[in-house]
Amino acid sequence: MKLNELTLKATVKGIKSGEFKAVDVAKATLDEIDAKEGDIGAYLTVNKEDVLASAQAVDSTIASGGKVGDLAGAPIALKDVILYKGYPATAGSKILKDYKASYDATVSKKLRESGAVMIGKTNMDEFAMGSSTENSGFKLTKNPRDLERVPGGSSGGSAAAVAANMASAALGSDTGGSIRQPAGFCGIVGLKTTYGVISRYGLIAMASSLDQIGPMAKTAEDAAIVFKAIAGYDKLDSTSNVKAQYGQEILNPDFESLKKLKIGIPKEYFEGGLDSDVEESLQETINWFKRNGFSVEGVSLPNTKYALSVYYILMPAEASTNLARFDGIRYGTRTEAQNLEELYLKNRGEGFGAEVKRRITLGTFVLSAGYYEAYYGKAQRVRSLIKRDFDEVFKRVDVLLTPTTPTVPFKFGEKSQSPLQMYLSDIFTIPANLAGVPCINIPVKGREKKLPVGFQLTGKHFREADILGLGMFYEGQ
Repeated sequence: MKLNELTLKATVKGIKSGEFKAVDVAKATLDEIDAKEGDIGAYLTVNKEDVLASAQAVDSTIASGGKVGDLAGAPIALKDVILYKGYPATAGSKILKDYKASYDATVSKKLRESGAVMIGKTNMDEFAMGSSTENSGFKLTKNPRDLERVPGGSSGGSAAAVAANMASAALGSDTGGSIRQPAGFCGIVGLKTTYGVISRYGLIAMASSLDQIGPMAKTAEDAAIVFKAIAGYDKLDSTSNVKAQYGQEILNPDFESLKKLKIGIPKEYFEGGLDSDVEESLQETINWFKRNGFSVEGVSLPNTKYALSVYYILMPAEASTNLARFDGIRYGTRTEAQNLEELYLKNRGEGFGAEVKRRITLGTFVLSAGYYEAYYGKAQRVRSLIKRDFDEVFKRVDVLLTPTTPTVPFKFGEKSQSPLQMYLSDIFTIPANLAGVPCINIPVKGREKKLPVGFQLTGKHFREADILGLGMFYEGQ
């Protein structure tokens, strides 16, 4: 096995023990990028000199007897919506093609302090708006498992980089499923945490009440290691939660205690619309948990059916507000114009892609004086009902098991002409964002030669340990 194919845990262990050097891992990863990037298109930026210098710094610290962090030498990619000082931060949009970050996001700072090697910035749907990475302003990213199919979105570049062994792990952002859905499509693990557990400081915002940064990794254990490194309260983020404190149970779960967790199967997620392949894989997974001694029972989340509609009112409303700052004056590229109105029209007209314009228009409409209460106000009330459903069901069970996506990865162009069909790709992931609860995608085992299928575990607020632990248990059996 090549060094870049190791899990993150094995990589860090080997570097710390002296079995191999961080520079060796960095070179193996860069070689893999050179070999595959032309076909896959996962990265927007890779600076080889910076990568090798960071890896050499880790080796020098170890050689001198210094202390290194829990991610020492691990090559980790960042979705290009997360700021890393001195690097481009385009958010996948031409309007920011010349912008470079002047400071670090909190997660970037924590990765550096933990000894990680930032391998590059990954491709994404423009401003995180999309489910296939076909909306990038720069390039297409292809699914490493089948180059004719999409990697999912909006964190498609991060998912593809990990799946193709072009990074040990990556960070993505999840507003309505943008970590879990591409993780499901690419056959890797993707974790969306409890809202407020990971700092959003330095994340280019799309919908502030929904966005969360999270890890994408080869295994649940790797995701737990990265999560532990980047989680925690941050005074720089007004939405950061002071309860965001995690101990060693995240990394060392008690499997006997985990077996006492009750697993709920929400009937609304299985009432039609699933590909037969996905449905069969999910039933096999449910039966696996039953065979391994878990209590499994049917539950109901009756307001789930409204989640997609609520999301596509609230998310565009917040996005239209957040994206108002991108006018080509304060950020991005400025075009020639005769007056201020023409400047705004040209900058935003030429800088934004079709999907971004669609959502800004929709968001502006639902926030307008004549429609605010009819749409936005009503959607907020229904969001409260969706959250209440989760609160009630978690009085009966500890974890929910559902599909991550209704289909296997689809081919390029298959849904891009129908926005509604594309939006339905996130129908199973959106409810958790509206409720602010943690979720993880775990690849169904035994599909290494087939298109990937993922199942989703949803936990109670601040109980990432439960869903990560169940993922580790499933992977280890």
